Amino acid sequence: MNRKEQIVEKLKENGCRITKQRRMLIDIILENDCSSCKEIFYKASRADEKIGVATVYRMINALEEIGAISRKNMYKVECPEECRQEGGCIITLDDDTTYHLTDQNWNRVVQEGLKQCGYLRDQKIAEIKIQSQIS
Repeated sequence: MNRKEQIVEKLKENGCRITKQRRMLIDIILENDCSSCKEIFYKASRADEKIGVATVYRMINALEEIGAISRKNMYKVECPEECRQEGGCIITLDDDTTYHLTDQNWNRVVQEGLKQCGYLRDQKIAEIKIQSQIS
């Protein structure tokens, strides 16, 4: 059984109806390195102009529920030893664009992101710890 068939079976077990649009979304996700729901929607809407953004988000949520994908790993953030010593980080995007952020810039980026997501109000970040995941 290939990866797509496994995903379809798992979705069916979870009570998800497998439509033509959902199959197309699975194909897009498996065949591309998409970094966001918007990017998946853009690719899907080129193939089927009737697909809605909500369909994409529901499908992403369903795939996350069954463990087929993880939105946590959509971007790569690396902090190699030399960066830690310099007090910064290297961020590599899915199109291989790389940014070297100083401690101050990294803090500002995270702080703005936390504000946009509603996690911060008037607080300031005291410390950021990046934990690597051992596979």
